[in-house]
Amino acid sequence: MDIESNEAVLAPSADTVKAIYLGVDDLKIAASILYNAYVDDPLFLEIFQAEKEGYESRLRSAIREELNAFWVAEQPMIGLFDAERLIAVACLTAPDAAFGAGRYWHWRLRMLLTAGLFGTKQMLEKEEKVRTLVPAENFHMLSFIAVHPDHQEHGLGHILLGAIDSVVEVDAKSAGIAVFVTIDKHKSFFGDDKYSVVGNLSLSHVDGSVMFRAKS
Repeated sequence: MDIESNEAVLAPSADTVKAIYLGVDDLKIAASILYNAYVDDPLFLEIFQAEKEGYESRLRSAIREELNAFWVAEQPMIGLFDAERLIAVACLTAPDAAFGAGRYWHWRLRMLLTAGLFGTKQMLEKEEKVRTLVPAENFHMLSFIAVHPDHQEHGLGHILLGAIDSVVEVDAKSAGIAVFVTIDKHKSFFGDDKYSVVGNLSLSHVDGSVMFRAKS
């Protein structure tokens, strides 16, 4: 399957739904979709201290900074579009991208200013701990995945997983893809796409599972 710029279809889709790489003009809508998906996520509630005033603002800022960092570092960001409307998003970190303490300095500085020291340290710790449990040296990491609230329960998440699988399959450096899951129903969702639990860990008092899908 060919993968090119913003024109390539990455996975089979319904008549009006296509999977393509996001452009810079899509990032604002992508941030909104991701915020709605992760605002109640147990890990983000803990990392960004939901009990303190300004949680929603900190989370929005962190998501914007993550998307900007993905764009600058040319990491894969895939969108599902219904005609011209963005309805689902997935963000991957490629095998040769910087993790943990190696994060590009400008991202770390901007995250410190927006999410605060605690949130920034926790996000870096999450990446480092997840990597230690993955049974591969070089792999993709699924950082975010979300479907617009108006379009859930229609199988779009699995279409998006198919697009992700296509990206991983054509990357000779990647042995597969990993994701950290904190919600049981999400574990079943990834399990349907042949992700397997490779380890469990606790981050900021939140229990979760690291799941991995080896390249076929």
